[in-house]
Amino acid sequence: MEEIKGKILWVDDEIDLLRPHIRFLTEKGYAVDTATNGEDAITMVKQTVFDLVFLDEMMAGMGGLRTLAEIKDLRPNLPVVMITKNEEESLMEEAIGVKISDYLIKPVNPSQVLLACKKFLEGRKITGAAVSKDYIQEFNQISVALMNDLDHNQWIDIYARLVSWSSEMDDHPELGLKQTLVDQFRECNLAFGKYVERNYRDWIERSDNRPALSPEVVDRFLIPELNTGKSVIFFVIDCLRLDQWLIMESLLHDYFEISKQFYFSILPTATPYSRNAIFSGSWPSDVELRHPELWEKSEDDESSRNRYERQFLDKLLERRKIILKPEPKYVKILDAEFGRGIEHNINSYAQTKLTSIVVNFVDMLAHGRSDSSLLKEIAPDESAYRSLTKSWFVHSSLFGMLRTLSKNKNVTVLLTTDHGSIRSLRGSKVLGDREASTNLRYKYGRNLKAEEKAAIFVKNPADFKLPKRGVAGNYIIAKEDYYFVYPTDYHKYLNQYRDSFQHGGVSLEEMILPVIKLEPKG
Repeated sequence: MEEIKGKILWVDDEIDLLRPHIRFLTEKGYAVDTATNGEDAITMVKQTVFDLVFLDEMMAGMGGLRTLAEIKDLRPNLPVVMITKNEEESLMEEAIGVKISDYLIKPVNPSQVLLACKKFLEGRKITGAAVSKDYIQEFNQISVALMNDLDHNQWIDIYARLVSWSSEMDDHPELGLKQTLVDQFRECNLAFGKYVERNYRDWIERSDNRPALSPEVVDRFLIPELNTGKSVIFFVIDCLRLDQWLIMESLLHDYFEISKQFYFSILPTATPYSRNAIFSGSWPSDVELRHPELWEKSEDDESSRNRYERQFLDKLLERRKIILKPEPKYVKILDAEFGRGIEHNINSYAQTKLTSIVVNFVDMLAHGRSDSSLLKEIAPDESAYRSLTKSWFVHSSLFGMLRTLSKNKNVTVLLTTDHGSIRSLRGSKVLGDREASTNLRYKYGRNLKAEEKAAIFVKNPADFKLPKRGVAGNYIIAKEDYYFVYPTDYHKYLNQYRDSFQHGGVSLEEMILPVIKLEPKG
């Protein structure tokens, strides 16, 4: 017996005229019941589970709109397609107001009716099949691409495609392809780690044929906006991944014209290095030479690692001979209450030529998930982590600020991040002296040793333009999804930090970062 594709109720006071359509749908595998008035339709909806309702707008007795309202009271999620002769805009708006799913204009033809059935009864299955087919094709293309010597633009493209597919898989978990995508991400990160290890030193020495890097963000993306007649609000969201940004972007299309570019974070992909590099326009070793007292304080005092970003940016603009009146403003949002205050006053900041706003919540979310079993339960994987990011953003002061700024045609919003994060799943034992740092994705100290497959070894910090850590100091930087654990209480910390979102290492998620330009639609 052929499987029924869906159960349909067709309500029309001239139902006999629609028998050819009903036979057509029956032949296509749908079961169709009929009613000639609203009262009978409501009784049938109470007694039978239908998958779709076709509802005539003009019927004797209880009209279509009233019938629609009562059906929605009984079955809020039951899709209802209104069929009408009336093309007046007011009717359409009224029908939409009572949650109509779609409407057809009489006289309807079989193909219109069939399309509506497929849309509401088979749409997910059809879309899922197309997604599955397209991803398998994409999977093969990416696998072939990894055999080649890719440049930074090709890596950006591959990462963007993988992130896009992650979103598709979130919408179609029934396809069973999520693990395949996870495995491909891991394969790509393996190749990406080798790519970075081969090329990173050359990127430091040259300015062509390489990605934009953290020290160039202000020069490349921010300063050109200062040469326009508009005020610039420069948001830096700590620890924001591309997939998290795309969740946020989907909520901003109604407010802004959105354009996107990319840059690569320097190594280590951690706040003291990457964010200080953004605001200073300098490599960490250059910051150490130019501002030894600032670097010393920002490194040795954990509570003030990035306390001097305002000074770094002021000195960078001074070196570029850029004088702004009134003076640029700088704000760092560390808690929700302070963020609400900035949100309420954001229009006053928009009167200044340049305002930089650092938002720390996403970084706090990543660290909080590591320390909280409740957050890990709420966000057990990347898909749930994206969902949690969306929940935060929808209710955040950041979204409120952006909505307000979208009404100001004299403002350009530039938004970026200092580094991303990766879900760390593989622990790697590391040896070092007791003075070595405790970071999970990178470490500095003397005589550091780790598995070769898990790390990039930086024997001479100057090669990576990193600050010196004593005469014999060296760095190790994790690749792929590895995290470093010392032998002391090894299994305790191995389990404690497994499946946590960390940053500091080499991965697509940590290094390839968006720079977003938001121009108000008005």
